[in-house]
Amino acid sequence: MGRSLLEQNIDREIAEAERLSAAGDSAGAFRHLERAHVLGQASTYQHTRVHWLMLKHGFRERDAKEIAGQVLRIGGAATKTPLGIYPKGNTGGANVNPLKSMPIPDDLAAILAETEGN
Repeated sequence: MGRSLLEQNIDREIAEAERLSAAGDSAGAFRHLERAHVLGQASTYQHTRVHWLMLKHGFRERDAKEIAGQVLRIGGAATKTPLGIYPKGNTGGANVNPLKSMPIPDDLAAILAETEGN
């Protein structure tokens, strides 16, 4: 069975994050991880996966705040997501309140609407 449209979009954001990271664009890479987070946060696997990638980003950048924030968020993603507890639209970085819902960019909202229920 192939990857769902949502999974394909999450993978696309992660691939772009990896490409930008390899090119030395740390900020651009993190923006794409944030986008992957918004798309994947309803799935325990994808939500936890993106926080793991954000943790790795924090280590690459030697960013203690991001590292600490992601350790906490990984635990939350793994335990709260299965219960449907997550703030919709939250970008997932240590630079935002982990409990705050945020507006979802139009292009990501369209993907989520198109893939809802799949």
